[in-house]
Amino acid sequence: MTAQKSADTGSSRSSTATPAAATSTPGRKAWKKKTPTEVVLDQINRLKDDVAKKEEEFKQAKRQLEKLEAARKVLEAT
Repeated sequence: MTAQKSADTGSSRSSTATPAAATSTPGRKAWKKKTPTEVVLDQINRLKDDVAKKEEEFKQAKRQLEKLEAARKVLEAT
């Protein structure tokens, strides 16, 4: 019974996706299947962007820590 149920859900998904692809709106591009190479290259680019973003966040946090350490030294000196 579960095999039949999963087959039904799969067929309902494909039937709902087909009309959406057939009636494309003028503002959307047609869907193009990516090759495995394109998928990996996209993952690499996304990961590079994520690393760059996190490095910038790290630099900001490090600057804030340096400022707080300087304030701590001033407070301990008094």
